[in-house]
Formats: sequence, C-alpha cells, structure tokens
Amino acid sequence: MGNFPLIFFISFIVLASKVYAQQNYSGNTVMSCKGTNETGTTASFLYSCNGEKFSCRSFLIFRSDSTYNSVSSISKLLSLNPDDIVHINNISRSKILDQNQEVIVPVNCSCSGQYYQADTSYVIPSKFDTYFRIATTTYQGLSTCSALMHENVYNALDLFPGLNLRVPLRCACPTRDQSRNGVKYLMTHLVTSGDNVSSISAQFSVSSQSTAYANGLSENSVLYPCTTILIPLPKEPLSSQTRTIKTAHTEIFYPSRHKISYRSLFIGVGTGVSLAVLCFILFIVLKYKKENKRGEILGNRRQGKQTRNLPEHLLESIVGEGQMIKVYEFEELVAATENFSSRKKFGNCVYKGVLRGKLMAIKETRTDISKEVKFLAKINHFNLISLTGVCKHHQLSYLVFEFMENGSLNEWLFKDDNPEAQSWNCRIRIALDIADGLDYIHNFTAPAYVHNNISSNSILLNRHLRAKISNFSLARSANNEGKESSSMQFVKGNNGYLAPEYIETGQVTPKVDIYAFGIVLLEIITGKGAAFEQDGKEVLLSETVLESMDKESKIQELEDPRLQIKHPLGYIIQQTDLVLRLVKLSAACLTMEPERRPSATEIISTLIKIQTDIQN
Repeated sequence: MGNFPLIFFISFIVLASKVYAQQNYSGNTVMSCKGTNETGTTASFLYSCNGEKFSCRSFLIFRSDSTYNSVSSISKLLSLNPDDIVHINNISRSKILDQNQEVIVPVNCSCSGQYYQADTSYVIPSKFDTYFRIATTTYQGLSTCSALMHENVYNALDLFPGLNLRVPLRCACPTRDQSRNGVKYLMTHLVTSGDNVSSISAQFSVSSQSTAYANGLSENSVLYPCTTILIPLPKEPLSSQTRTIKTAHTEIFYPSRHKISYRSLFIGVGTGVSLAVLCFILFIVLKYKKENKRGEILGNRRQGKQTRNLPEHLLESIVGEGQMIKVYEFEELVAATENFSSRKKFGNCVYKGVLRGKLMAIKETRTDISKEVKFLAKINHFNLISLTGVCKHHQLSYLVFEFMENGSLNEWLFKDDNPEAQSWNCRIRIALDIADGLDYIHNFTAPAYVHNNISSNSILLNRHLRAKISNFSLARSANNEGKESSSMQFVKGNNGYLAPEYIETGQVTPKVDIYAFGIVLLEIITGKGAAFEQDGKEVLLSETVLESMDKESKIQELEDPRLQIKHPLGYIIQQTDLVLRLVKLSAACLTMEPERRPSATEIISTLIKIQTDIQN
C-alpha cells in the first residue's frame, strides 16, 4: 500500500501524456455557435496547439460542388496557389471536377494562440449567409461557427453582403510521439455518411489504431457527417487515394471493403442533421428580427480587440472592409526591432522583428497609409504580400507584413553566390507567381485594381522561392480612368519599368502592369537590371533586348550565363528555343499600343506551356 501513491502518480502522468499526445474528436459539438470555447472540448472550436512544431505543412480534404468545381475557384476560396492543387491532385488548371470529388489541399498550418489554423478569407455574397452556414456549408466543416465568431469583429446579426471575413481552417501538426512513430503530416478529412475509422484509415493506407489514437477515439467509435477527423500520414497523400462520393443513395466509393454499423450510422446522421436544421432555423429567425446595425459595427468590437494608436479614418478603412488587421502598440515594435536598430534593418525603412511569436517585416513610413491599408485589407491571395497589422505613433505609421526570407527578386537575381538562380524551372515559376498575382488584382477583385509600381524590387521571395507582389502604395482602381499626375514624380525613379502611355499622359490601366511585367521577365531571362551601365552610359534593358530579336546569335547572348547547361564533354548547351519563347512573350508585353499587350491570364497560359515543355 505504501507504493500506491507513487504508482497512481506515474499512471496519471502516463495517461496525461497520452491525452496530450492527441486531438479529441469533436463530434456534434462543432454545431455550437457560442463564439468562445468556455464549454465543450477544444476540438469543437479548432485543434489545439499540442504538436511538436509551431507550424507545419498540412493537408485538408475539400469536396467539389456546383460553386467550387475548378482549381481556380477552390484555390481562391482557400487562399492557395493554384499550382499547388494542380500538382498534388495531378489535374490540369482547366479541369472541371465531378460533383463531390475529393480534392487534396496543401496548407501551411500554424499556431495562433491556443489553436492551430490555416487562414483564408471569405467575402459574404448573400444576406442569408450566417457564420453557421459559412462554416458548415461553404467550408464543409473545415471551419466552425464558434471559430468564425471568435476571429471576426462582427456580431452574428451584423453580417451583410460584401463583408470580408477571416476564416480559420481546421488543421494540426504531429505531436512528438507521432513524429517518433513516423508520422510526418496530419490531414484533416471530411466525414460523410457511412464513414468510420477503419474505412477512412484504409483509404489512406494507415492503421485504424493510429487514426483512432490521433483523434482520441476507439476503432468502433461513431463518426458524424459534417465533422472532421485527423489522418496521420507517413508521407504526402496521393491523388489515387481520393474518392468521388455519390449522393443519390449516400453511397461512397471506397478503396477497400469494411462493415458499417447501420444502427450507429442512423443515430449519428439523425442527431447531426437534427442539430444542423435546428441551428439553421434559429439563425434565419434571428436574421429577420435584427435591426439595421450596420452603422454600429465599430461599436460592437469584441473586448480585447482594441484600436489604440489608430486615427479614426484609418480604423474605418480597416474594419469597414471586414478584414481583421492586428493593431500593434508602438512599444511592441520597439521591442521587436531593438529600438529600430540598424542590425534589424534590411531594406529602406524596413525592419525585421518577432511580434507575438512570429517573425515579421515592419515598414516605417511618413505617408498616409489609409488607402494602402484599405486595399490590402480587401485582398487575399498567395502571390500578394499579406498585411498582418498596423501602428500609428506621432507622425509615423507602421505596416507589419509577413516576413519574406529571400528578400526582393532584384537582390536574389543579382546575388553572386546563388546556386538556386541557375535553375530555369525556378525562374519560370517565379514569373508565373507574379502573373498569378497580377491576374488576381486585374480580374478577381471588385473593383479591378492596377498595382502601378511593378519592378523586381516590389517582388519578394519567401523561403521556398515563391514570389509575392508587395508595395501597393500606388495601387488604384482600374475603373478610375484618367491621369495619375500626382504620383508621376515618385515613380519616375523606377527607370526602365514605365509604360510609354504612362510617361506621356499619365494613363493608368492594367496594361501598365503588363508592360512592367515584361521588363521583370527580361531581368529574369538575362540576369541584368532594368537599367544598367554599359560603356559608361545608362542603357535600358528593353532597348538592348528588342534590338537583338532578329538575330539568333544575339538571342543566345541574352541568356544569363548562369542558366547555360554544361554538357558532360565540356561544351555549352544553348537553350535558344526556350530563351526565344520567353523573349517573345516579353516583347508582346512591351508593345507600344496598350490594347495589343496580352492579359495576365494569357501570360499565365503561355508560361504554363513553356514550363510543361521544359519539364518533359
């Protein structure tokens, strides 16, 4: 008996570690719309940050439907690079997916406070949309009503069309125990009628024991539709492991046979559907009872989401767009940058520092940032830099952005010791990323926008050498026709990138960005700057290249020497055809008549064809 307390203590520690080593399956508690996690398990909110890593690569399963049945629509909904979906699902960009076809979605999963999440945003299209409907229908249970209410400043009765909501998606990272057992990824899988632990595990060739343990379940536990279950994976999922779900008789195409407890299934489906219907009816009733509170939104912010250090007009530009932007105290920025030390400075008035656990880029400016913040609060795309916060201190304003480890494209291209710059695949992917970002602001924002300051300095590269467009201080609506004389003097410093119609008349259209993209593409091809010194004179890169278009020998000379391939016998293999195709694309972008330049969509199509050809 004397050893009983010791045995009990050891048993408690072992049990506690096992509980901590897993996430708990949420069941129907995800139907709750409390906005907090004061009751119920944390899994009814999002998955807890109990993994070995602060952030990781993770995967979600999304099912195509009548609205989201293409790579472009799904990637836009989930704020992803379309190429990532194309690659892992082994499909083309133009493919229209079958109804209820499963799509593997790779995401970056990170801790945000107590929970893991992958972030996206959603612009409300209808007055009938509610937090519950967005979580369970639009995002199919990949988010929760409570998490949406917690992430956004709007009361459930204050939603209206046009609001841009932050949407946290359910994801998680492997625990230390899981990593030791060979688990590299956790995949958030959508449960449908007929699913059970064994069948889902077999679909992805993992043991039902490991899946059960990852979710705090037994192998015979009942699973409810519209919920998620984590699948521990030793390697990335394959497109061959996905399925297409038939809805007529709720039959599912499974890769293997397993028995299903129909009694448990009917109980689970009945309970889940009943709760969903009741909750939906409640929201509709409340929706029709609400008063018009749109003008009171600024007064309904949740306690703790404070607005110190921001002038009222800037606050309205942020909250009015619906995007939740953090507001930092000036003291936080001072601490993060070591009082704006030169050691933390890595660009013109740009510093790096750790803010609330994340490495960020902090830009200091004396100019009015309200327009830039208003624009950045509206957009959400993989190839556009993400604004995470703002601060105002005396006459200075601060913008806090995601940190881009490889700096600007200009720095990366012209760095002497840079082995990654020797890859054509890498350079073409960067060009595609830039074109994707332009395509988004030209064709998928409302209204359409013009960046108006594209250059190799405004293109930033993350640690994976994926490109994101930054510096939106001169961005303006494409519908606002006319001259841009107020900013002409500022951008004239961007020598070599300015379209002729802009220089002559100040005219700003999306074709101005296309012209500048053509110059950036030439820099990518040649490894030279937009304007460089030759024989003691400044020479524009565009003039040099266009003069060489008619001579094949000259085309060969244009290619950056670092990109030439050495044959095993020692001689150089010239890639004339590849260089010529890229130069022709650039020349099309530099056509004097704006209307004859290709659109961003056409540029993407051409680059994808070139990329495919060099990989085959």
